[in-house]
Amino acid sequence: MTAFEYIDYPTVFSGVAAFMLCCYLQKRPKNFPPGPHGLPLVGYIPFFGKNPAETLRQMKEKYGSVMSVPFGRENWVVLNDFDVIHEALVKQSEKFSGRPHNIAYELISKGGGFLNLDYGPIWKALHKFGGLTLRGVGVGKKEMEENVVEETKFLIETLATQNGQPFQMKLTPAVLNIISRIILGSRFEYNDQMMKQIIEILRKNFENSPHSRMMGTLSLAPILRFIPPFRNIAKVTADDADFLIEYIRDTINEHEAKLDELDIRDFTDAFLSEIRKSHKDDSAFNKDQLIYFVRDLFNAGTTTTSSTLTWAFLAFAHYPKYQEKIAEEIQETLGEDGITSMKHRNEMPFTCAFIQELMRHRLLAPMSVIHKTTEEATLNGYTIPKDTNVAPNLWAVHFDPEHFENPEEFQPERFLDRDGKFIKSNHVIPFSIGPRHCIGEQLARMEIFIFLTGIVQKLKVVPDQEKPLPSFFGGGYGMITYEPPPFDVIFERR
Repeated sequence: MTAFEYIDYPTVFSGVAAFMLCCYLQKRPKNFPPGPHGLPLVGYIPFFGKNPAETLRQMKEKYGSVMSVPFGRENWVVLNDFDVIHEALVKQSEKFSGRPHNIAYELISKGGGFLNLDYGPIWKALHKFGGLTLRGVGVGKKEMEENVVEETKFLIETLATQNGQPFQMKLTPAVLNIISRIILGSRFEYNDQMMKQIIEILRKNFENSPHSRMMGTLSLAPILRFIPPFRNIAKVTADDADFLIEYIRDTINEHEAKLDELDIRDFTDAFLSEIRKSHKDDSAFNKDQLIYFVRDLFNAGTTTTSSTLTWAFLAFAHYPKYQEKIAEEIQETLGEDGITSMKHRNEMPFTCAFIQELMRHRLLAPMSVIHKTTEEATLNGYTIPKDTNVAPNLWAVHFDPEHFENPEEFQPERFLDRDGKFIKSNHVIPFSIGPRHCIGEQLARMEIFIFLTGIVQKLKVVPDQEKPLPSFFGGGYGMITYEPPPFDVIFERR
C-alpha cells in the first residue's frame, strides 16, 4: 500500500478549499490602502493587545495615515491622523457618514435607533430635530445650568457619605438624572429601584466589564452568538434591551396622555408634538423612533460623562497639586459658597486646561463610533469602496507628537499660554467631528465643568490608604469605550 492510499482526499480538498476561501475573503480591492494581513476568520484581532487604538497608531509609521486592517473577515479602513479624519468626516462627510450593521448594536437597540441609523433622509431629519430640540429644552441655557447645579448639591452630599458604596455608583445617578430631566422632565431619587436597574443595564453594556468585552468580541465576530458563552451574553443583552424599551414605552404613553402642545415640558413632549404634525406613515417621526431616540440618549449620555469624571478623580488622587490649583481658582472666582456657571470658564483657565488635557489623555472613545462609506470615495489617493467600515483613530490624533510635545505625559499646563490664559486646541476631539459628532457634546461639557468645580469647591479627593491606587496610565476597554480601572478614593469636606 502506498503512502497516497492513506490520504483522505475529501478532507484535504475541503481544507484547501477553506484556505482558498479565507485568502479570497482577505483579498483587498484594487488601490485599497495598505496594511497588515491577519489570520483567517479573526483577522488582526489577536494582535491588537490591550489598547487596539495605540497599536494602530504605532502602525502608522509603517503603513501611513490611511491604512487597512482586517477586523474579523472584513477589511476596515483606519484613519490615523487629524488631517485625514478631517478630510473624510468633514470635507467628504456625505461619503463617510454611514453606519455599518453591527450585531452588538442590534441586540442593544432592537434593530432601531438614532445613533446606529444609517446616513440618509431619516437620520438627517432626526439629527436636525434633536439638535434644535435639545437646545430648546434647555441644553446650553441658564435653566439647564441650574438643573446641573441642583444635582451637584445632591451628588456632593452622597459622595461625602461614607456608606461603603463605590463612588461610581453615586456618580452615575447624578449624570442619569440630568439626561432624565431633559428627555422625560423628571429625575430619580438616588435609591429608586428602577433607576438602579437602568444603571446596571447601562454599566453592563458600556463599561469595562466581562459582559461588555464579550459584546465587543461579538460585534467583530457575529457568528459567535450561536456558541456558548456568547449565546447567553446575546440573550441577556436582548432581554435587558426589552426591559429598558418597555419602561421607556410606558413613560412615553404617560406623556402622551397629558400632552399639552402649548406647554412643551421636555424632549419627549416635543417629539410627540412633532408626531402629531407628521403624516401617519412618517419614517422619522413615529412612536418607535421616539422610544429608540430616548433610549440612545440614555445610553450615550450617562456612562460616558460619569466615566470622564471618574478619570478626573483618579487624576486628582495621583496629582494633588492639580486638584489644589483648581480649588484655588474656584476660591478666587466663587469663594466658598458661590455658584458655578459656564460664564466662569474664562476666569478659570487652569480648570479648563485640566479638563481639556483629561479629555485628550484619557480619551473615552479612542476609535469613535465606526463609520461606513455611503459611496465610493478617494482618500489620500486610495480608493475606498462603498460600504467599507471606517474607523477614525481619535487616539492617534490625541497622541500625535506633531501636535503635542511628549503626548504620553499628563500635562494640563500645555494648554496655557505665557500669560496663563487657556488655549483651546482644535486637535482635541473627544466628541469626534463632522455631521456624526456627538449630539450631546454641549451638555457633556457643561456637566463636566459644573460637576467638577462644584465637587472640588466642597470636597477634597484623597487616596484611600488601605486601597492602593491603580496607575492613571492604564485603562480597560468596554464594548467601545476606554474605561478607568476600578479604584476607591475618599471625599473629605473642605
